[in-house]
Amino acid sequence: MPDEIALLSAKDLIARYRDGSLSPLEATRVALARIEAHNPKLNAFILVDTDGALAEARTSEERWRIGAPRGRLDGVPMSIKDILLTKGWPTLRGSKATPRDQPWDEDAPAVARLREHGAVLLGKTTTPEFGWKGVTDSALSGITRNPWNPERTPGGSSGGAAVAVATGMGALALGTDGGGSVRIPAAFTGIFGLKPTFGRVPAYPPSAFGTLSHVGPMTRTVTDAAILLGVISEPDTRDWYALPPQGAGKSMDYTAGLNRGVKGLRIAFSPTLGGHPVDPEIATLVAAAANRFANLGAHVEEVDPGLPDCAEPFRKHWYAGAAALLNTFSDKQKAVIEPGLLDIAAEGATYTLFDFFAAVKQREAIGIAMNRFHETYHLLLTPSQPLPAFEAGLERPRGNNQDRWVDWTPFTYPFNLTRQPAASVPCGLTSAGLPAGLQIVGPLYADALVLRAARAYEKVAPFQMPTMGQMPPLGGVAP
Repeated sequence: MPDEIALLSAKDLIARYRDGSLSPLEATRVALARIEAHNPKLNAFILVDTDGALAEARTSEERWRIGAPRGRLDGVPMSIKDILLTKGWPTLRGSKATPRDQPWDEDAPAVARLREHGAVLLGKTTTPEFGWKGVTDSALSGITRNPWNPERTPGGSSGGAAVAVATGMGALALGTDGGGSVRIPAAFTGIFGLKPTFGRVPAYPPSAFGTLSHVGPMTRTVTDAAILLGVISEPDTRDWYALPPQGAGKSMDYTAGLNRGVKGLRIAFSPTLGGHPVDPEIATLVAAAANRFANLGAHVEEVDPGLPDCAEPFRKHWYAGAAALLNTFSDKQKAVIEPGLLDIAAEGATYTLFDFFAAVKQREAIGIAMNRFHETYHLLLTPSQPLPAFEAGLERPRGNNQDRWVDWTPFTYPFNLTRQPAASVPCGLTSAGLPAGLQIVGPLYADALVLRAARAYEKVAPFQMPTMGQMPPLGGVAP
């Protein structure tokens, strides 16, 4: 029974709270027990607030007892990535350089919305320093591990959030995505992750990586992501980039129309997005997933959007952001920063203003190209990642000539440049038992369409979570 409760969706938890067959306190205790059992091995959490979570759950339980739930997520246990400000908890952003001794008296907009809707906050999940790379390890928190095989990485930078969701350490998680940081770990751990349209979810304070960075839901079901997006996309005046609300009131119900299917949609499938190499097993699984959309009545065509080079403008934006971030740090702080982050910041510091503006113009060209592409195609399908999860503790796979994490994850960051909504849907397992992910990309502002397509796929290919009792041993790998 505890395992069954741990893997209940947020939607099912709410239904059971409503009919009285389960209480928020029971569900929270189960989530905390899962953390106690599995976090020592997987390292998904850097902070767990047991007393606070139980207190919130008791308060929620009383609201349900009198028939007065606070909002859409009342009593649902969930986690917050250690990038997002959370009142009462240190937000160290995965770095020893962040001073602990400071007021922690403000919630980020998405966290504030969760409290308003009654969610039970379990703790903060692990991230690399300032979310700078596509895996999750840091000098502060150590190495976060993949529940399908703990010797492999869960990806990053929202790796702790992905592991928490995949293993039932909470029904939902908040992640951030500045180049793939929701979709990379979603693909590597077999969960659902959505990077909404930029500005759809208000953010504060602004990310060091500027308009590349998004806040998004990480869940075990598409419906849960739709529910969570409706909550966290409510307005907040602290974000001057934020889009106006889509709903009739202050929020949008993204579950409305979720089951309309994809019949008649024109869908493009790009297996390599301009010629990037893809692991053969991943390629086979992703192609089979794309074919399912044709079976569902969509018009699927293998076609590439023919984008201009995305790597160079992305690096210019990302590395310049890292340079600006570290420029505010003292020499003492920099002495404890990871060498890889120091390296990209040093490169970013060499860019001239003209270099950066040239990258902005390149980014504009990429965005216009995708806008025109979506005049013909409602959606674009690609692999989420070109390879399965590799060895934990590495920035990039062994045995290749790649330089930085950007080199092995070419399918995600283009759509941070374009600001489009993009999701990773689990689409099967390799022969080694590691998840593969299909990326679904929609036009700007078409978050509901991306969710609808993901839900159509989920209905014919239900998502599978790891069996925790069958995790292989670490095999001597240092924690």
